[in-house]
This record gives sequence, C-alpha cells and structure tokens, in this order.
Amino acid sequence: MSRYEIAFSGRTVPGAQLDSVKANLARLFQADAQRIELLFSGRRMVIKNNLDEAAAEKYRSVIERAGAIVEVVDMDAPIEEIELAPPPAADPEQAQAGATAVPGRLQVAPRDGYMAAFADVEALDFGLAPVGADLQDDKPDAQAPSVDLSQFSLAPVGSDMGQAKAAPAGPTPDTSHLKLAD
Repeated sequence: MSRYEIAFSGRTVPGAQLDSVKANLARLFQADAQRIELLFSGRRMVIKNNLDEAAAEKYRSVIERAGAIVEVVDMDAPIEEIELAPPPAADPEQAQAGATAVPGRLQVAPRDGYMAAFADVEALDFGLAPVGADLQDDKPDAQAPSVDLSQFSLAPVGSDMGQAKAAPAGPTPDTSHLKLAD
C-alpha cells in the first residue's frame, strides 16, 4: 500500500485572488497570518505525509477548493539511481613522456568518480603565508593637498576682527525708594 505526502509551493488556482486564498487556508488550517505567509514563501513545504491514496485525494480536493494547488507525491516511489561515468583514462602519451607539472598550477588527482569530472581543472597553487606575515599591500603615504593660501593674511593679536559689538546696557534702575516691610 502506497503512502502519499501533500506538498505546497505557494501556487494558486488560475484566477484566484491571493488574499482570499490566504484567508481560506487560514480558516481551513486554523492558522494565524504568520504561518500562512510562511506557506506562501515560495519554498516547497510538506503539509501532511503518510496518507493513503483516498485521504491524499481528499486533502488535494479540499485545498484546491480553497484556491491553492498542492502536489501529491507517492512516498514509496522508487528512487532513480544515477550511475556516475568512470573517470577518464590518463593520456598514454603524456604518461610516457613524463608530463611535467606546469609551474604555479596545482595538480589534482581524483579521489572518486565524482571528482574525476574535475581532474582537468587548472587551479592556481596558492601557498600559505607564514604565521604573523602581513598580507595587506602597503598603502602609499597620504599627500597633502596643494591649496593656494597666498590671498589670506593674519591680523595682529588683539585686533578687531569685525565682530558685532554688544549694545551697551541701559542705565541702572533707581531702587532707592523701595523698602522692605517687616
């Protein structure tokens, strides 16, 4: 007996309004708006799994009536095995000639069939710097900008620089007629 899962990727039925679909799904799943937004993130999310065929079809039809398109996947479907191609054979001419490594290039030997696809990749052979070495390029010293200041001069110490003078205070009020009562 096959088992099925229901997966949702955010697709809606053609012609359905997105807001109404979200409201229908919120009502159907009794979920808050944050969970419904998570469903519509575009990622494939499994809603329910380990269903028999009848239950999976029921879920699909109810969710489709709400305005969303779900994917019903057979969990017991056989997984296709992929056989990797064998690694390429070494070129006999190079092996006999004793092919020399190109200076500055790293020679990579494949460790398995997958890595054999990358056997002909030329990778730069970067070394490691000793501990404490400065890896940043030297910065040139900053140059002072050339600005022509010949049109300016300095005023002598204590001279008036043209600041506005404060207005003189008015006369001091006469308070001789005022007395304190005991």
